[in-house]
Amino acid sequence: MKLNRFTLPLALTFGAVAVTPALAGSYSPAPADAPVIAAAPVPAPAPSGDWGGAYAGLQLGYGDVNVSGARDGDGEIYGLHVGYRWDMGTLVTGIELDYDRADIDLAGGAEELDYVWRLKGQVGYDMGSTMLYGTAGAARAGTSLGYETGAFVGVGLAWQPSPSWIIGGEVLYHDFDEFGSSGVGADATTATLRASFRF
Repeated sequence: MKLNRFTLPLALTFGAVAVTPALAGSYSPAPADAPVIAAAPVPAPAPSGDWGGAYAGLQLGYGDVNVSGARDGDGEIYGLHVGYRWDMGTLVTGIELDYDRADIDLAGGAEELDYVWRLKGQVGYDMGSTMLYGTAGAARAGTSLGYETGAFVGVGLAWQPSPSWIIGGEVLYHDFDEFGSSGVGADATTATLRASFRF
């Protein structure tokens, strides 16, 4: 059979049309990139104080002394302390020895409270970097009337700004029956700010 000049171009055209849908059907677009999800920020852990171990420091405050026979007086006190604590989770126990110098005039300056030594027991509640505690023990006071050993109770609040330092305050109530053989007793309230170094 003899092909005319139109036969070959038509055949090529129909062939191209037939192949095009097949090729088009096999095309798959590239998948879109998966969205990037940023990880949620991890919250910083709450401060967790360790209250165990030895410490020593200074205190500064105010004392108010009520003496029988209208010999009351008040004034500044200052001193030092050293102690040791045991941290048992939420419970903290400890012992402490402290000394306050107290040049407090009594009876209009006729008598004077010179100093107070204390041997303390402590029981505290650990709240992390803060601790609330109660304290009690024996106190030895020296005055111009003589010396007397009495008892005291009080509360304190301590805070750790760093693992090596403790800042806090205490309020203590003391009771002394009689100084020497004077027949004069006293009660005293002290409030102090404290700074301690742990080692």
